[in-house]
Amino acid sequence: MFTGIIQSVGTVRRLEPRGGDVRLGIATGKLPMAGVALGDSIAVNGVCLTAVALGPDEFSADCSRETLSLTTLGDLVPGSPVNLEKALTLSTPLGGHLVSGHVDGVGRVLERREDARSWRLRIEAPAELARYIAHKGSICVDGVSLTVNVVDGPCFDLNIVPHTLEETVIVHYQPGTRVNLEVDLIARYLERLLLGDRAAEPRSRGLTLEFLAEHGFVR
Repeated sequence: MFTGIIQSVGTVRRLEPRGGDVRLGIATGKLPMAGVALGDSIAVNGVCLTAVALGPDEFSADCSRETLSLTTLGDLVPGSPVNLEKALTLSTPLGGHLVSGHVDGVGRVLERREDARSWRLRIEAPAELARYIAHKGSICVDGVSLTVNVVDGPCFDLNIVPHTLEETVIVHYQPGTRVNLEVDLIARYLERLLLGDRAAEPRSRGLTLEFLAEHGFVR
């Protein structure tokens, strides 16, 4: 688990093809590596990866074909900046929100504009994630815990304060940039819970308007 509070912007040093998979070598920048052991989890642009090799100022992690195809990690090249966060412990301040490091989909930056010293971003999420994104709710974008300011269909707006711009890869965003999205854990579990016994049915379609109307949630 993570908090969505980025601890360092690292840099991709190597991408080593390994029989269809890729091993990433990442320079850790200012990420505190004291106490990090082989097998520990580190979030890279919001994707939970396992450290399989450690150096004085870097670590390596394997990315499966599924991870490469379902996240933006397949877009990385040597020199790409990446957000880094170590897994939280029971003593870690929860400054953001609970983040699993399991990306739900890839969004796209539609607009970036200045708003005083902050930036306003508009991001388009995959349509199937729209129901999980709520006004003033939490969302994780490339591993960064952020608050949703506006929701418009599958699109949502964010306000990015100067500190976040300085300490994350968001400063590099342009219209068209692809970003990893993880919706709030509570929303996903709530949807599953509302299905009740229907959750055990094979290939359940999830919540639909018909299901909600049948059970009195909408009229």
